[in-house]
Amino acid sequence: MRLRPEIAALPPYRQGRPAPAEGYKLSSNENPFPPLPGVAAAVAATANEINRYPDATALVLREKLAERFGVSVDEVIVGAGSVSLLAQFIAAVAGPGDEVVYSWRSFEAYPGLVTVSGATSVQLPNRGDHRHDLNAMADAITKRTRVAIVCSPNNPTGTIVTAAEFESFMSRVPDDVLVLLDEAYIEFVRDEASVDGRTLIGRYPNLVILRTFSKAYGLAGLRVGYAIGPVPILDAARSTAIPLSVTAASAAAALASLEPAAEAELLARVETIAGRREALRNALLEQGWPVPEAHGNFVWLPTGESTTEVAERLFDAGLVTRAFPPEGIRISVGEPESVDTLLRILGELVPASQERHPA
Repeated sequence: MRLRPEIAALPPYRQGRPAPAEGYKLSSNENPFPPLPGVAAAVAATANEINRYPDATALVLREKLAERFGVSVDEVIVGAGSVSLLAQFIAAVAGPGDEVVYSWRSFEAYPGLVTVSGATSVQLPNRGDHRHDLNAMADAITKRTRVAIVCSPNNPTGTIVTAAEFESFMSRVPDDVLVLLDEAYIEFVRDEASVDGRTLIGRYPNLVILRTFSKAYGLAGLRVGYAIGPVPILDAARSTAIPLSVTAASAAAALASLEPAAEAELLARVETIAGRREALRNALLEQGWPVPEAHGNFVWLPTGESTTEVAERLFDAGLVTRAFPPEGIRISVGEPESVDTLLRILGELVPASQERHPA
């Protein structure tokens, strides 16, 4: 069988290991709270129609989101998670001979999505504080550049791009280069200086904002995300979509989550997770870990060459984390019971880590 060599060499996405018995899965940035009863009921109500295809465009959900963001229905696209939409936009714009620029390390799916499109990744190293270097990204844009991806808060480092930084970046990006602002964790941000795509709608003809219901709204298992941007760009992305990929259950869950009472409860949970995140980061700082500012529902542990060793020690203690050797470990903010174990193990490991990677 003749496979594309770049695809044959591309490692497939692999989920983190399942949590051991009585352990905690802190590897996938999932919301640790169970579904709201009303949301679960909305999903259950679709069971009697699973013999029928869903609405291909998720029109009712798009109408709800359009009203919320003050845009037309055609300026909203819904997909099977924001990563699916990222794939659609990249495929619509970039192909062989083209380049896609993004910071690294960032979302682990970016390299694969670019490779599948046939384009070439141009990765710009994060700054020393684990944040995007937007000046370097702008400098890297050439006539071959078709897409620039900005992830804020950045996954897995948790750092943000400020509104001022983003505006300066956009002033340097040519209008024919698509900018994808990936805001999968925006609801967890508490820094007023952070960029917020909602305030940028309609300002740039080449900007698309991507968000998801997976994290803050706790719908990771249903795969539903959305994007807002100019109609011609969204229409191109619609052409690259796998038809009918957003199920009726997914759309129903998202709509139920946007009901005022449900959303208020979900955002209260987000506030709890954000508070738990701050407490965890402060405790790690007190232990001596050089943890960068955290703005998602996770923290980044820059463990360097000891990444695998630390991740295995945590796993042996019942904690599944996401290791990115030889850079660091992303640890999701999960159940409060996981924190004591996490801090105990990391407290034992910090001296050895400091010897190799002083803060």
